[in-house]
Amino acid sequence: MPLFVVGLNHRTAPIDVRERVSFANDAQAGALDALRAATGADEAVLLSTCNRTEVYLRADDEAVIASAAQWLSASADANLSAHLYEHRDAATVRHAFRVASGLDSMVLGEPQILGQVKFSAKVATKANALGGPLNRLIQETFSVAKEVRSTTEIGSTSTSMAAAALKLAEQLFGDLRECRCLLVGVGEMIELAATHFAAAKPKQMVVANRTLERGRELAERFGAQAITLQQLAERIQDFDIVITSTASTLPIIGKGMIERALKARRHRPMFLVDLAVPRDIEAEVASLDDVFLYTLDGLGKVIAQNLAVRESAVLAADKIIDGRVDDFMRWLEARGAVPVIQQLRQKADHYRSIELDRASKLLARGEDPQRVIEQLAHGLTNKFLHHPMAALNRSRGDDRERLADALERLYPVEHDPAQDQREEE
Repeated sequence: MPLFVVGLNHRTAPIDVRERVSFANDAQAGALDALRAATGADEAVLLSTCNRTEVYLRADDEAVIASAAQWLSASADANLSAHLYEHRDAATVRHAFRVASGLDSMVLGEPQILGQVKFSAKVATKANALGGPLNRLIQETFSVAKEVRSTTEIGSTSTSMAAAALKLAEQLFGDLRECRCLLVGVGEMIELAATHFAAAKPKQMVVANRTLERGRELAERFGAQAITLQQLAERIQDFDIVITSTASTLPIIGKGMIERALKARRHRPMFLVDLAVPRDIEAEVASLDDVFLYTLDGLGKVIAQNLAVRESAVLAADKIIDGRVDDFMRWLEARGAVPVIQQLRQKADHYRSIELDRASKLLARGEDPQRVIEQLAHGLTNKFLHHPMAALNRSRGDDRERLADALERLYPVEHDPAQDQREEE
């Protein structure tokens, strides 16, 4: 029951590639149906976040890897072969465990990824795309992630994108008490950013969102104001710091908008952070003077500079994961033997039925019960031994040695303490 994963992440593809194959939450169900149709996989899960898009598959044919890669490239309308990775079986299991535990994230140990895996699993379950070994793997990822976070320091070492953005803003402006901060969107990333920046007590905080009501809900929690995205063009000049993370498929902040804002600000610097994939801010904005624009990739490089202090936590987490991978693969291999065990039991039940029917008829005719029992035992013994003995008689050379070895393992000679005592005497 082979398990596969095919995908790309922040290590293998830059943000301009990742955003081309990113699936919003409300698009994942449709994408999953298309994936299964394209690959013919028995089970499938699509995981799509800011920093990765990957598909987990169960299929008997390894050709499913190429089909998945073609589907991802078609979704991106680009050849992604240079950016894709693929894993099989144990490597797939290990990759899934590391992803869910935050070990494969741009922000090492970040907790959001586990929620994203759970969401993808929920989508797959609702689509009837899970129900076998892949489902068991996904469920195990939750348990492994919990163990890693509760028994290592990986969680406490996490430095979020929002925290990194705050640090960079303080390096640029110093004390943020005189700065005005605009948060665009109301998702989890923006909420985390609001938490960090509110602690720095900026002069003003404003939340911009497509619907004013949802924007107000977040703004009220942090003593902020709310505006709509339609007001963005006329208000953006008021802000020193702009942090954006929406689900828009196209940029909502363009170069022209920022050029006009800078002119109105008399070229006082602007600090822009784009946490969205696809990006909310046009890449050309970075070319403007007095603009400091950071994307997820740029923040990731800042965070990576402090990676060395977390190496011991990674080693401890990987040790846990290695053990859990071994456990899962043993379960998977045992599951593979189930059809053989079922066949053996069916054969045994068939033999039992034949001999029991024969014994019942003999007893009905008044035969001696003791003799009937002996004949029953003798008949079962002959039936169980017939095929193994016939196979041994037909075999030659290495084939016979393998059969003999298998029989010794299946029917080991029982240890006889009385025989040991006799040998000592």
